[in-house]
Amino acid sequence: MALSERIITKAIIDRFFHKFLDYTEVDVAVVGGGPSGLVASCYLAEAGRKVAVFERKLSIGGGMWGGGMMFNEIVVQEEAKGLLDRFGVRTVEYEKGYYTADAVESVVSICARAMKAGVKIFNCMTVEDVVVREGRVAGLVIAWTPVEMTGLHVDPLTIMAGTVIDSTGHDTEVLRVIERKADVRLETPTGKVMGERSMCAEIAEKQTLENTREICPGVYVAGMSANAAYGGPRMGPIFGGMLLSGKKAAEMILGERER
Repeated sequence: MALSERIITKAIIDRFFHKFLDYTEVDVAVVGGGPSGLVASCYLAEAGRKVAVFERKLSIGGGMWGGGMMFNEIVVQEEAKGLLDRFGVRTVEYEKGYYTADAVESVVSICARAMKAGVKIFNCMTVEDVVVREGRVAGLVIAWTPVEMTGLHVDPLTIMAGTVIDSTGHDTEVLRVIERKADVRLETPTGKVMGERSMCAEIAEKQTLENTREICPGVYVAGMSANAAYGGPRMGPIFGGMLLSGKKAAEMILGERER
């Protein structure tokens, strides 16, 4: 069969814009395609919610891709091993209570299950603002990441969302926008992003889960964003808290909808 460049181009444009148009309004918009965001999106989609993930980079996976210092192995504790089992990720016990997994296998396995559940991932898209209605965050203002990087003056577009999850990691990108531009107070002791502290894996793993919550009307924080928002320490290349945080965020959102 002879191939036509015109048809190839039309197919990409046509399929993408049908997908994009269908997701201009979603139940949950997840900002950041790292481990917590992917896990949260998967659980939500499997529960029947319409979910889109917006990732500013070309690839998803966040810090999990590189393991520790580009040694692409990760560590999870006993409490999180069951989650990796659920996603079909193979683990090996290193010492009692410590399990290792291949970082790349972990990312692709979680991502594949999320997409098969119905999650749509839009990469190379940056959130530059939020939509606020009656004191509640009701949507995202998005732009192409290359447009932001080059400083071009191009107006963004809007995605409306019932709920937003900030799982952007250390940068807390959505919360920073809300803090800077929206008349919405964050539910932290200071009312603002408190910033992450120096590394302490034991405390950070516990606080990642504890800090996963609705931080202002319409916005939940998960993963490292949760610790950075509430002034908790970073945890380094142990990812159990990240995975469990994504699950907790999804369960909280589902519980909120059921009340």
